[in-house]
Amino acid sequence: MAKKPLGPVRRTFSPWEEPSNQPFIEFQSVTKTFGDHIAVDNLSLKIYKREFHALLGGSGCGKTTMMRMLAGFEQPTSGCILLEGEDITRVPPHKRPVNMMFQSYALFPHMSVWDNIAFGLKQEAFSKREISARVAEMLRLVKLEPFARRKPHQLSGGQRQRVALARSLAKRPKVLLLDEPLAALDKKLREETQIELMNLQEELRMTFLIVTHDQEEAMNLADRISVMDAGHILQVATPGEIYEQPSSRYVADFIGDINFFECTVKGMNASVATLDSAELGTTLQVEVGEKPQLGSSVTLAVRPEKLRISFEKPEGENQNILQGEVWDIAYMGDVSIYHIKVSQDHTIRTIVTNTTRLVERPITWEDKVWLAFDYDAGVLLTA
Repeated sequence: MAKKPLGPVRRTFSPWEEPSNQPFIEFQSVTKTFGDHIAVDNLSLKIYKREFHALLGGSGCGKTTMMRMLAGFEQPTSGCILLEGEDITRVPPHKRPVNMMFQSYALFPHMSVWDNIAFGLKQEAFSKREISARVAEMLRLVKLEPFARRKPHQLSGGQRQRVALARSLAKRPKVLLLDEPLAALDKKLREETQIELMNLQEELRMTFLIVTHDQEEAMNLADRISVMDAGHILQVATPGEIYEQPSSRYVADFIGDINFFECTVKGMNASVATLDSAELGTTLQVEVGEKPQLGSSVTLAVRPEKLRISFEKPEGENQNILQGEVWDIAYMGDVSIYHIKVSQDHTIRTIVTNTTRLVERPITWEDKVWLAFDYDAGVLLTA
C-alpha cells in the first residue's frame, strides 16, 4: 500500500518508492576536494528517469560542484558517477549525453536566435535537413517562432532564457542540467517561466536536474529536493515531505518560516508526547511517530500558518494554547504576519490569510491575544 503523501503533489510520479526501479543517475560515495577544502563529502544520491530533481542549498554547500561533476567539467577526487548503470566518471564532457544551461545563458551576441539554437547541431555535423527540423521543433517548444531571426540584444530577459533552454535541448540530451537558470528574471516572469519549465519537462519526458538556492523555486519545480549543507545531503524528499516533515532543524529552518520551541520530554501517552518548555513556562503536547526518550532535549517546530490567533481563549481539545501580546505586524497583501510576544525572551510568528478587504475589529499592535495549534501541527526534531 502506497504511503499517503504529505502535502499536495503536482503529478503522480514516484519511482523512488519502488525498490526494484533502477536509478537513472547515481552518485556513489563521491568526494571532491579543492586543496584542503572539501566541497562534496562522501555523497551518495539516486535520481530516476523523468524526474525533475532539485539540489537546494546556500552558497558553498557543494550543489554546483555536484552538477559540474555530472556534466564532466570537474572530476571526483574519489567515488564514481553512473548514468543508466554505466560509469561515466572519466568520460569527457563532450561524450556525455548531458547538456548544461548556464545562469548567464552564454548566447552568441552576433548570431540570431535560429543560429544560436543550431550551433551545437552544426558542431556535431547534423545534416541541414535535420538541423532545420530540430531548430523548428525547439522554437515551437519555447514559443519563439516569430523571433527566429532576432539577435539576443533584441530580446527580453525571459526570451533570452528560452533561447538558452532551446539550445540546451536541441541535441536531445538524456539529462538537462540547469544552473540557477531563472536567477536573472523578475519575480512574476520567474513564476511564469517555472510553469513553462515544468510543462516542457513533462512533454519531453526528460530528466532535469536544477541547482538553486531559491527554496520557492525548488518547491515549485521539483518532484524531489536534495537539501545540501557543507558538502552533505541532509534530506532527500518530495517538497511536501521536506516542508511538513523536515529531518533536522537545519532543513526546517532553511525551507520556509518556522517557530522553534526548545523542550524536554516530560511524558508519553499513546502517541502524544508531553514536553516541558522552560522558555514558555508551560507544557506542550505533540503527536509523534517514534517515541522520544524521557528526559531528552528536543525541539518542537511549528510552521506559522499552523497557529490560530484570536481575541477569545480557544475552546476544544487536542490543542496547545498560549497567550501573548502583538509585538509587530507585517502586512504582505495576501497575508499578514503577526509577531506575538509570549514570554520575556520569546516571540512567535503566525500567519493570517487576508480573505476579506475589511474587518470590524482588526488585531493590531499591543493587543492581548490567544494562540492555538493542534497536537499534530508540530514536528519533533532531535537533530
